[in-house]
Amino acid sequence: MRSYLLYFLIITVNLSFDYNYGQDRITGKNFSTRSEVISQNGMVATSHPLATQIGLDILKTGGNAIDAAIAANAALGLMEPTGNGIGGDLFAIVWVEKEKKLYGLNASGRSPRNLTLDYFKSRKLKTIPSYGPLPVSVPGCVDGWFSLHKKFGTKPMIEILMPTVEYAESGFPVTELVAYYMSSASKRFKNYPNFEETYMINGKAPVKGQIFKNPDLANTLKIIGKEGRNGFYKGIVAKTISKFLKDQGGFLDEEDLQNHKSEWVNPVSTNYRGYDVWELPPNGQGIAALQILNILEGFDIQKMGFGSAEHIHHFVEAKKIAYADRAKYYADPDFNKIPTKYLISKEYAEKRRKEIDTLKSSKSVTPGKLENGDTIYLTTSDQEGNMVSLIQSNYRGMGSGMVPPGLGFMLQDRGELFSLEEGHFNVYEPKKRPFHTIIPAFITKDGCPWVSFGLMGGAMQPQGHAQIVMNLIDFKMNLQEAGDAPRIRHSSNEQPTGGKMLDGGKIYLESGFNYESIRKLMKFGHEIGFDLGSFGGYQAIQVDKKNKVFYGASESRKDGNAAGY
Repeated sequence: MRSYLLYFLIITVNLSFDYNYGQDRITGKNFSTRSEVISQNGMVATSHPLATQIGLDILKTGGNAIDAAIAANAALGLMEPTGNGIGGDLFAIVWVEKEKKLYGLNASGRSPRNLTLDYFKSRKLKTIPSYGPLPVSVPGCVDGWFSLHKKFGTKPMIEILMPTVEYAESGFPVTELVAYYMSSASKRFKNYPNFEETYMINGKAPVKGQIFKNPDLANTLKIIGKEGRNGFYKGIVAKTISKFLKDQGGFLDEEDLQNHKSEWVNPVSTNYRGYDVWELPPNGQGIAALQILNILEGFDIQKMGFGSAEHIHHFVEAKKIAYADRAKYYADPDFNKIPTKYLISKEYAEKRRKEIDTLKSSKSVTPGKLENGDTIYLTTSDQEGNMVSLIQSNYRGMGSGMVPPGLGFMLQDRGELFSLEEGHFNVYEPKKRPFHTIIPAFITKDGCPWVSFGLMGGAMQPQGHAQIVMNLIDFKMNLQEAGDAPRIRHSSNEQPTGGKMLDGGKIYLESGFNYESIRKLMKFGHEIGFDLGSFGGYQAIQVDKKNKVFYGASESRKDGNAAGY
């Protein structure tokens, strides 16, 4: 039976490979893709066309890339609530052209000060629940907006938020992918308090093309626009969140919200074949992408060829090593001394590279264990040359299921990502930021901006970042092709305590890899799987200094687009 299923899988993947090819393309790669968007004055790329247009309108009316990013993010919280919203966290990398400098912002929230590890122990919990009040941490998004705006913004915040307010009041048509995920979320959350009133229409999930409104969110955004960040972290909004969570048995309260603040951090980088790839340091997982690239730099990836068994094998083996470190070391640096500099060093990569057998899948590398999540990513650029790489999420798609009454948004469940194992770097503690999956990225060349990009999807993100960099640099793909190319995702089975892998894990291959590569990978000892919807979603902007233009890309796995002027 197992052999039959494996045979069916291989045939399915192989047939999908044929359909994924665009062999009648006149230029570029022969897999299904399209041309990049090219503009002179500015570019916005998001996962929703209306959000992209809102960001573009902000640029056209005198706003800069930072204003456009905030406006687009606000719109996505309304139009794509299945991945983000003001109940979640935010991270950003900003290129400031006048200063020729990158800035990093960590706008992730902390755990409740009155919730302790002993509480979970007393209830004999081995993990923090996925839904409900217990995994709720402070939402960092709104403070992130105002931190960005205070430092770099130009337009008044009320003007930046007003397009989303208007859409929330008058309504907008639901897109195909959002409708699909709303249907799934409605089945899970329908009986949670205030979910149906906020996110359903006449007791049913909104369908593609149906007009959806969220007047409660419009009112909340008006308060934020008028009163600033305190309009969210103090006053009626904070009181409503606090009372609601207390009534539900939670711990997050007004004082936790009032004490929240974002943190400006220095992005970290590694040089990959002459290009500097930038990520944010932990508590996020961005440095895993840098570790993967450092290890792969010692191999001739270009010679292997895209989609070859050798390409996929070496990538997966490097991923296993990086994710072993991710599982052990990535956590809130305020509570631990994270060896970031050493982890992303060439010296360390050279040592770990020796562990890779070029002809055999490894079976005993300690893996990461955090695989779930959905997110939005957007990127903007303006006429001055400023660029923003911004990612924002609630985790597990819509979040915790906790929808405070009358506010129009769901609170995140990032606290689920804490460990309950004493001594672990990421063990639960009060006022601590959890390990985070969402990561923005940036690439510079010779000290100048080259590409601002991101790829959504939980633990897929560092894997996706590394693949985008390889596609651009090793395989010479253009910006759109780099995102449309079929992807690799490795997932591992492990002991509940986070010990060594029980086996070599499984490689999930998107449609587009051929049977010869799959068969060879199986000979190397890899188990091959096929999956849908778990390969992330990509947006990017590239700078062409010679022609003084921007290239924009937005992949077909999401509903969005790139647009410029």
